[in-house]
Amino acid sequence: MKELLIHKWLDGELNDDELKAFKKLPEYASYTKLSETAKLFKDTSYNVDLEYEKLNSILKNRKETKKPIQWIRPLLQIAAIFIIGLAVYYSPLYGDTATVKTLASNSTEVALPDNSTVKLNAASSIKYHKRNWKNNREVNLVGEAYFKVEKGSQFDVVTWSGKVSVLGTQFNVKQRVNYFEVTCYEGLVSVSFKGKEIKLPAGKTVKLIDGQLFEEQTKDTVPSWAKKNISSFKSVPYAQVIHEFERQYNTKIEVKNIDTTQLFTGSFTNKDKELALKSITLPLQLKYYTKNNTNVIVLTKE
Repeated sequence: MKELLIHKWLDGELNDDELKAFKKLPEYASYTKLSETAKLFKDTSYNVDLEYEKLNSILKNRKETKKPIQWIRPLLQIAAIFIIGLAVYYSPLYGDTATVKTLASNSTEVALPDNSTVKLNAASSIKYHKRNWKNNREVNLVGEAYFKVEKGSQFDVVTWSGKVSVLGTQFNVKQRVNYFEVTCYEGLVSVSFKGKEIKLPAGKTVKLIDGQLFEEQTKDTVPSWAKKNISSFKSVPYAQVIHEFERQYNTKIEVKNIDTTQLFTGSFTNKDKELALKSITLPLQLKYYTKNNTNVIVLTKE
């Protein structure tokens, strides 16, 4: 009986007779004091009605929006990753921009949308837009490439150092660090750099070496690297020869007590590493050796 009265008192459900009986309990005074003290700790910042409305809204939305089956979620994530991977892999084929790169010791030939062709030398790359190619024949080049351009609208090759423009011709462009070279083999080539413009007819070469301009003649009808797998140089800083060797043979060259700014005229084969080494060292009376178990070749004076 006492427990029932206490329970109903806590719930505020005592009638008059029950309240009189409750007040007669020995514990009445202590219960009343405890109740009054508890009121002092009431948290008025918590709005029961508002929180209930929030909860009711959440529960309602959960009923209206069915959750996907849990085991499907990992499959959906895998599918998404797979689709993204395909997009990245095939973007050069189906996107607007095409990029072609060659690694060290490799070369490749590319057919452009108008049947013009580009042969890329080792460690080089081109980028061009396929969708608007007919109205904008422009290729961005890093490295070296030999172009055979079909006649049509203006054809531009854009490099770090300058731009080469033609209508239809055959020419070679070489863009390396501190070195820029353009050779015309057929037709007429326009070379623009630093506000200057030079017209190159067939058989002419223009070089920009460390900011200085040089013009030369050539009897070649195609670049030697593209037809004969031979890298040729005429009055070129020896550092450029070393770098070209590194690209063709995917190796590293270290020099000791050698002036790499001296000019070099000569060539080396891109198919025989040992013969190529002799071709670039004997004329300058240099020695070479390979570091143990490495891909590093050291050049020294005799």
